Amino acid sequence: MAEPTHSKQIALSDIILASAALVRDVQKGGSLSDLMPGVPAQSRPAVQSVTFHVMRRLGLARALKTALVPRKPPEPLLDALLQVALALLETATRHGEEGGEQRHEMDHEQDAAQSPRGEPVYAVHTVVDQAVNAAAGHRRLRNFKGMVNAVLRNFLRGREALLAEARQQPEACWNHPEWWVNTIRKAYPGQWRQVLSASDHPGPMTLRVNIRRKTVAALQAALAEAGIASSPLGAQGLVLETPRPVQAIPGFEEGWWSVQDASAQQAALLLAPEPGMRVLDACAAPGGKTAHLLELADIHLQALDADPVRLERIRQTLARLGLDGDHVKLAAADAADVGAWWDGEPFDLVLADVPCTASGIVRRHPDIRWLRRESDLRKTAELQRRIADALWQTVKPGGKLLYATCSVFPQEGEQQARAFAQRWPDATRLEAPGQILPLPEEGRQAGAYDGFFYALFAKNA
Repeated sequence: MAEPTHSKQIALSDIILASAALVRDVQKGGSLSDLMPGVPAQSRPAVQSVTFHVMRRLGLARALKTALVPRKPPEPLLDALLQVALALLETATRHGEEGGEQRHEMDHEQDAAQSPRGEPVYAVHTVVDQAVNAAAGHRRLRNFKGMVNAVLRNFLRGREALLAEARQQPEACWNHPEWWVNTIRKAYPGQWRQVLSASDHPGPMTLRVNIRRKTVAALQAALAEAGIASSPLGAQGLVLETPRPVQAIPGFEEGWWSVQDASAQQAALLLAPEPGMRVLDACAAPGGKTAHLLELADIHLQALDADPVRLERIRQTLARLGLDGDHVKLAAADAADVGAWWDGEPFDLVLADVPCTASGIVRRHPDIRWLRRESDLRKTAELQRRIADALWQTVKPGGKLLYATCSVFPQEGEQQARAFAQRWPDATRLEAPGQILPLPEEGRQAGAYDGFFYALFAKNA
């Protein structure tokens, strides 16, 4: 999903206040995917841009706020407002220090520049002024406007020392919980810094071409005609040079393409369905991999998801792409409860895209890192094991099961694959990518691939 730029009609003070409310709610356990639709449509793009940025700098913002205000403010919204303002102010001062163009004189002072790493960058004085205005304009915060002003100016006066002290803490240095940092460091001793840093850069916008309606070359030409630069990636992918809303890209309503990360596009290609095959997509929502399987071949496909609302999204996606029909069966069901949905006829191919911590897609959903707990790894690993074992029963002899997660934690990837092979002596592990890491690429801070894991198994005949 593209991260939109700010609207000139929305005051920065209002954006800061709305972002603070979201940051407060995330720290109470709320998900931005659930919270963001509640933001008024006119201000949502700007609020999302700022909030995503704050999520990517939250560890540092928390540490700075604690150093400047050791006692937690009595009002949680004030605490969050200070974190938002400090994240924006740190970025503004860093951007100026690195020699970028700092925007001191603007017709619309609430409008942000964009740094090379995709951050919203405001003039320093604008951040301070608008944060104070945000406090002054809220009935529960107006008595604290002087405090907000003092805290931000104290940061500016003691910036270097405050940053140096804060970055002694792993959470502030890497903007991930300390347990997350330790887990990645242990798993990837030669690449852990790059993995963590990559999560702080928005991922590129990648399209998967619906080859039933358009060739990759034809879609690229149509995009170029509309002034949208793109480059091919993989068998069906096009990476946009600049992300943009889907409605601003030719062919969305016509079903020419879907938005899907390059890592996720590998699932259907690894299974390589052939016409007439009986295929199961378990845990199918939001439906990108389901659609890709149907784009590749005329198959008989059953798609499962435990959430009926998410299942409806799959149905809508397939209709837009022209892939709905009698050969597709959707069912709201728990994939692990085989007896509740399986008719006993085995499948040629099974896609087990199991629930996980989503640690591999944190650059697109930056709140995930603050919502997960270390104990979640054990819980998701147990659920993954239960689903994979249940689905293996439905694979025909000579058929294949693809185990997939959007995670970078080995507990949800390689460790699961090895344990599965030990539990099932009739499973032969085939060639597959294994762990895909979201690493930066030469000349680009954001690589083309989200974090993913794939293990492909064939059932011995």
